[in-house]
Amino acid sequence: MSVEIAPPAPPHGYAADKDALLKRLRRAEGQVRGVARMVDEDVYCIDILTQVSAATKALETVALQLLEDHLAHCVAEASAQGGPVAQEKLAEASAAIARLVRS
Repeated sequence: MSVEIAPPAPPHGYAADKDALLKRLRRAEGQVRGVARMVDEDVYCIDILTQVSAATKALETVALQLLEDHLAHCVAEASAQGGPVAQEKLAEASAAIARLVRS
């Protein structure tokens, strides 16, 4: 009896930027913890809103980088293959863009 070994899955489009993305996410995580601390310490609301805005911007930057990597890697590769795979990846990207715009 022979066992077939599946080839390794291709890396995600963000693989090359993984360290930078994780660094940005850790920074955003720290900002969110800071916001919670500010609320706990009854800091002035406008100062808290400023920090919420900074944390939101940090997460938006991560989202845009992931989207850019997805388009350049996953969508481009699927488009080269054509057919239903390409249509699926384009629909996926379109839905992701719509979610980002609505948020």
